[in-house]
Amino acid sequence: MNLGEVLRRVGEHLDSQGHLWALVGGHALAAYGKARSTLDLDLLVPGKAQHQLIEFMEGLGYETLHRSSGYSNHLHSDPALGRVDFIYVRGDTRREIFEEVREVAGPDGVRVLVPRAEHLIAMKVQAIKNDPKRKFQDLADIAGLLEFSEVDRSQVRSFFERAGMLALWNEFAEDESPT
Repeated sequence: MNLGEVLRRVGEHLDSQGHLWALVGGHALAAYGKARSTLDLDLLVPGKAQHQLIEFMEGLGYETLHRSSGYSNHLHSDPALGRVDFIYVRGDTRREIFEEVREVAGPDGVRVLVPRAEHLIAMKVQAIKNDPKRKFQDLADIAGLLEFSEVDRSQVRSFFERAGMLALWNEFAEDESPT
């Protein structure tokens, strides 16, 4: 995938509509020095952008694979444009995340906003809850993000608790503790 080109196209569209957007998923981990291989591009956008954004993606030749109120997935037949997944946020969640994003240099000079590590972790916890097969990959990503001293571990614990996965946090935190 030509990440810079896809980010530029989608970013310009969202910017022209007045929507903030942020890089999440595997590519966002790179902003924290935790790069890992990923085949898609994940972006966080306001829920109110969904309808126009999907029309825009389809206008670029993307096929919409899935659409729900919280997510949409798009695949282009050209591998250079690849797969793009959107997570739609609304209300207090949107406000809280976008109030604390930071700007980082993206590929090909594209301005990229990235959420706080805690917010990326919250998305990983939700992904595990929604699809338990993601557990090992997402726990590895969470472990990498927890290496930053400024990460609020009590807040991370609360994400697991709210998802009904406190036992997983307790097991995971025990494995992460220095011996």
